[in-house]
Amino acid sequence: MKIGVFDSGLGGLVITKALIKTLPQYDYLYYGDSAHLPYGDKTSGTILNYTLQAMKYMIAQHCKLIVIACNTATAITLRYIQQRFIPIYAPDVKVLGVVIPTVETAIAQNQTHIGVIATNATVHSKIYTTELLKLNPKCTVTEIAAPELVPAIEADDFARAAEITHRYAPYFGQCQSLILGCTHYPLIKDYFRRELPNVSIISQDELMGEKLQDYLRRHSEIETMLSKSASREFTVSRSDCHAQQVAKILFEDIKICQAA
Repeated sequence: MKIGVFDSGLGGLVITKALIKTLPQYDYLYYGDSAHLPYGDKTSGTILNYTLQAMKYMIAQHCKLIVIACNTATAITLRYIQQRFIPIYAPDVKVLGVVIPTVETAIAQNQTHIGVIATNATVHSKIYTTELLKLNPKCTVTEIAAPELVPAIEADDFARAAEITHRYAPYFGQCQSLILGCTHYPLIKDYFRRELPNVSIISQDELMGEKLQDYLRRHSEIETMLSKSASREFTVSRSDCHAQQVAKILFEDIKICQAA
């Protein structure tokens, strides 16, 4: 029984690499919905439909624990999937998101002005603002969408991504910390750190490994069901040479396969 990692494209490979580094003994299946990216500019209904298709595929591939690495999919679909879909479709499967672990990390820094940069759909959902204020009602949240970043990163155009980062950085100059609220953004976290040297940059690849390790430590009933042969499978809904090039930024010997 595998740990599954789902993302709207290839950005979730950043999270997968972090999980494998911290928890290398487990079997992993990565699934990126590259045929439909980016999710950030789509309607909530469309995002839910695509995410449910992904969940069904990953469950059929024997994933017992699924991490929705996509912030947009987490924001729009996680509650529905946890409360309505999974209890009926696959009650023995657990599905987790990336937003709550990220919010917990930000609040633990005891800072009062927190920035969030994410996709349109994530920002419009207000999930980060809502969850941050739940934990600290006195904090100030500056949440801004940067819809151009994901297409630039997926196109392997990091020069353009650097320009976009430079354009958005001034909005967060007064923040004490900045949440990179998209799994693509860890690939350009150094750009944000260069532009905002006095702001603590919270990048999900730097926290999810430890957070999942802690979750499994607290949920032995799930941990004991996971297989441990250190196998890795990387699949996408549409594969091409470009996808292979982007993937190799993270995994030198990776082979991306198109899901059946």
